[in-house]
Amino acid sequence: MLWPGTLIGAGAGFAIANIPGALLGALLGQALDRRLELHSWAHLRERLGGRAVPRDDELLFILLGRLAKTDGRVVDGHIQQARLEMRRMELSEPAKRRAIAAFNRGKTGRDRLHGFLRRLKTQPHAAEGLLRACWRMAWADGKASRAERELIELWGSWLGWTAAKVQALAIDYDPQKKPIASSAELYQDALQLLGVTASAEPAQIKRAYRRLLSRHHPDKVAGSGANAFQVREATEKTRELHQAYTLIRERRDFR
Repeated sequence: MLWPGTLIGAGAGFAIANIPGALLGALLGQALDRRLELHSWAHLRERLGGRAVPRDDELLFILLGRLAKTDGRVVDGHIQQARLEMRRMELSEPAKRRAIAAFNRGKTGRDRLHGFLRRLKTQPHAAEGLLRACWRMAWADGKASRAERELIELWGSWLGWTAAKVQALAIDYDPQKKPIASSAELYQDALQLLGVTASAEPAQIKRAYRRLLSRHHPDKVAGSGANAFQVREATEKTRELHQAYTLIRERRDFR
């Protein structure tokens, strides 16, 4: 991660007083980075331009606003989808107001999003949650245009995803392509989610379920300093794990 204040401070200090100056400048610059929450050069540009650096939940709605405006006009379906995302995240009233402001900010298209999205490359669940929300917004008006697809694909590349992987997510929200899963397919998906095979013993399945549940439990994620968006994604992951385990347990008839 590039800390712009730290690098600028170190460079200026070195120019003034060589290595001792660089060390002092880096310390002062690091303090500035932390105070202003400058995580990248994009953040610094936003600050210099008088625009607030978005929080992770605000970043989501900036993306959604940008998508809604991609084809030139925001329709009622886009507004309704933004409201659904707010309910999905269980936002408080102040958080909803910030989300609405972020959505409107996104419609202007003035934010440079590259640095903000690259920061999430090391947070795969948060990155996937963003992309899934983007696909939901793209299909909110009944169709995902070429421009919307290309934009989501670009954002995915900044998050470290391949184009194929990003496009694969679209199938879950495309009403024309989303397959109707059979019970056998649902069972196989459940096994894959828990990382076990159809021949695994019940005890092995239970261990896999508990291990994943412990890793993704919202309380544990919240305790690690995650933001509200990441906690919400962890809650969704926990729900999926529970559903998968319940399906396997009923199919295999064990407690």
